[in-house]
Amino acid sequence: MSDGPALGPGVEFDRIRAIASALGRQASGLGDDCALIAGRPDTLAVSTDASVEGVHFRFDWLSHEEVGWRAAAAALSDLASEGAEPAGLLVAVTVPPSATEQALVSLMRGVGEAGAAVAAPVLGGDLSAGPAWAATVTVLGWAPAPVTRGGARPGDRLWVTGALGGARAALEAWRRGDAPADEARRVFARPEPRIAAGRWLAEHGARAMIDLSDGLGADAGHLAAASKARIDLALEQVPVAGAAAAEARRAGVSVQQFAAEGGEDYELLAALPVAFGRDGALAFERATGLALTRIGAVRRGSGVHATLAGRAIALKGYDHFR
Repeated sequence: MSDGPALGPGVEFDRIRAIASALGRQASGLGDDCALIAGRPDTLAVSTDASVEGVHFRFDWLSHEEVGWRAAAAALSDLASEGAEPAGLLVAVTVPPSATEQALVSLMRGVGEAGAAVAAPVLGGDLSAGPAWAATVTVLGWAPAPVTRGGARPGDRLWVTGALGGARAALEAWRRGDAPADEARRVFARPEPRIAAGRWLAEHGARAMIDLSDGLGADAGHLAAASKARIDLALEQVPVAGAAAAEARRAGVSVQQFAAEGGEDYELLAALPVAFGRDGALAFERATGLALTRIGAVRRGSGVHATLAGRAIALKGYDHFR
């Protein structure tokens, strides 16, 4: 009998471990971004992601169309982290009694637009009534050689795509009662699942990957746990979204820590062999239009150890049940 899924700390993941224990042998492959089903030449990657009103979104912040886009993009991001090519998606929508047909159609238009951006058609789904809006998106994709969270090896280097902190900057502004900067709002409202980036990294030697939905600190912890390794992060190297600087000053933390602790950026954290260096990063940028930045290394041991200018920093991440 397995010891259960290798996940980092937190109430959400304690609950997943408890579920896996109760399911026993029926729990197969819990703990990664996608369920992986071997077959044909490629592996079928499947993942489900729920977006709930009042928890993941608010309509005084976002339009129905943006909510639909975000729900689909969050699920598609899991395929990106496996190096998978999307085959399609299914959507289960819960609609409150006050909702109009126009609102429902707008939400689904957003889902369709996010799928169309990565050639993922809407294959079906379910429609139900409930006390609040919710959209649960299931994605399917094909991965020639899936890249899980568990393949990082001591000596590998850690790289991150894009820039971090933009989504958190928008969230902090809204919570304060202000309108976020345009860049921050765009990143939060219409995140881009890094499908092409994930495929490129998988084809160029990535040993492990995870998408940054819960923040660099939390998600690096899951990669470390799955790989049974220690992750060292040099926060001064973290690429920071431009909109994050002002919000970091208001929060009273360094801009790098602010960015590392923000969730819902949906960038990719990848472990690559030491031979992958600056030339590889430049080739990635030419192929995808995204920056790829080295921010740390994999060591023997366990957990995440982050430093900023030589000082140890205990990073926090998003906790769904906090």
